[in-house]
Amino acid sequence: MKALITGGAGFLGSHLTDALLGQGDEVYILDTISDLKVRHHLGNPQFHYIRDSIFNTEILEGLVLKCDLIYHLAAVVGVEHYVGDPYEVLNVNINGTQAILRLAFKYNKKVVFSSSSEVYGRNPKVPFGEDDERVLGSTRIDRWCYATSKAAAEHFCFAFHKMGLPVVILRYFNVYGSRLDRMDVGRVITIFIGQILRDEPLTVIGDGSQTRCFTYVDDAIRATVAAGLKEGAVGEVFNIGSEEETSIRELAELMIKISGAKSTIKYVSQESVYGLSYEDVPRRVPDVRRMHKVLGVKAETPLEVGLRKTIDWFRTGWYPPI
Repeated sequence: MKALITGGAGFLGSHLTDALLGQGDEVYILDTISDLKVRHHLGNPQFHYIRDSIFNTEILEGLVLKCDLIYHLAAVVGVEHYVGDPYEVLNVNINGTQAILRLAFKYNKKVVFSSSSEVYGRNPKVPFGEDDERVLGSTRIDRWCYATSKAAAEHFCFAFHKMGLPVVILRYFNVYGSRLDRMDVGRVITIFIGQILRDEPLTVIGDGSQTRCFTYVDDAIRATVAAGLKEGAVGEVFNIGSEEETSIRELAELMIKISGAKSTIKYVSQESVYGLSYEDVPRRVPDVRRMHKVLGVKAETPLEVGLRKTIDWFRTGWYPPI
């Protein structure tokens, strides 16, 4: 099989590349960033890295034409982007997805679309089922532009599916592991790791009672690969995640314990970190029964095990620049 991964040089994409090459597939990556996370594959004749944009229609069309399956992971992700450059978030995540879907439809190529648990917003009903309501804040709050962009992209996926395009949608819940974004930016885990390695206090927003379900990257990738292969997945949307609910305060305490750091916990206000353009979500817990039943995948990595592997990886000093 020949697979195209947009955004394949990023965190999730690089691990997906490992998995697909490992099962004998030929992989084409289209990304605008450095090849640092996939450089270990550059000598493999089954691996092809194209540094360009999904908005380059000529390049994109050629890749779609030659591949059998498309994993569309390219997106603008990260709270710093939601509040810092909402236009880029909306443009890439919505218009870029349309560009992929139009060409996939033209050549009838299956698409696995990378969405997010963010689409559920602040719905107080947990766990979130794939067909549950979405509850978002005001459009004046930049924080919601990412959730809106992914939801709009999902609508386009379903619209193209009604026209006959085979599409699968995956909503990831807080995936973490090696090759995660650079320390101190993006996800709470990378922010905490940067602080831990400098023996600085871990900055917990609010009282730290907000909860998340953290999913180790190996588990997320097994589900992602299955989504591209299972016929029963077509036309469906899947929560991809763990059912292990952890508060941010508990996460901070566990990471300090695992790392043996001298760090303490420092509670800070949301406004002092993100200003007035951000709203937090109290709980985010997935209903993953559909993932279990249709994809045949369960998140098996305990949080402590995954965190230990992740912290050890960052301690090697190998992490990419922004």
